[in-house]
Amino acid sequence: MVQITPKGEEALNKGSLTRKELQQDPDWLAYRKAKKAEKAEEENTEIENESPQDLIDSGFASIEAQVKNELLDKLKTLDPYYFQKVILILLKKMGYGDFVETSKSADGGIDGIINQDQLGVEKIYIQAKRYDENKVREKDIRNFIGAMSGDTNKGVFVTTSCFDDAAAKKAHEASHTIILIDGKKLAELMHEFGVGVQVRNTYEVKEIDEDFFEVG
Repeated sequence: MVQITPKGEEALNKGSLTRKELQQDPDWLAYRKAKKAEKAEEENTEIENESPQDLIDSGFASIEAQVKNELLDKLKTLDPYYFQKVILILLKKMGYGDFVETSKSADGGIDGIINQDQLGVEKIYIQAKRYDENKVREKDIRNFIGAMSGDTNKGVFVTTSCFDDAAAKKAHEASHTIILIDGKKLAELMHEFGVGVQVRNTYEVKEIDEDFFEVG
């Protein structure tokens, strides 16, 4: 059995009830306060049940995720040509050979060339798109493949955003080997290989050396 409250009748007689009025209602505020207190108590209970190592791991993971997000945001504000150079520096750090930047005015869809080996026998073509929200489309992948000359069939397409389904399918089905790196993966690689980031603090966690206390 349901019965309308006096407060409900008042709102009904008024004929309207805005979201702002609802959010300022004392009962609603009391409910929100109780829910926040309940959530805080649950979080405190979880923390109490975690070991010091769990807390360290959790805090480290949180800091790492924040740095990666900040890194990706920073990449999206870079000059497009400098962003292309950042990608080449990253690939160099990952163990590939020397890189060659293509001309800014007429790169023919190729932003750089990486030597897969030190002698430059195997080459990898690079395309780097610094997008904020726009996705890489199938047309972009098709143009990239078309711009690759006959001396290589390997390419890496990097973007700060992501690839739509058609673009990913085109790269997968191409006769060329096309590696796609989206914004999330790019931030992870830069963090892993120390490009655009630096060590702020180093902590040592020590434990008992059981061998030291063994007698005889």
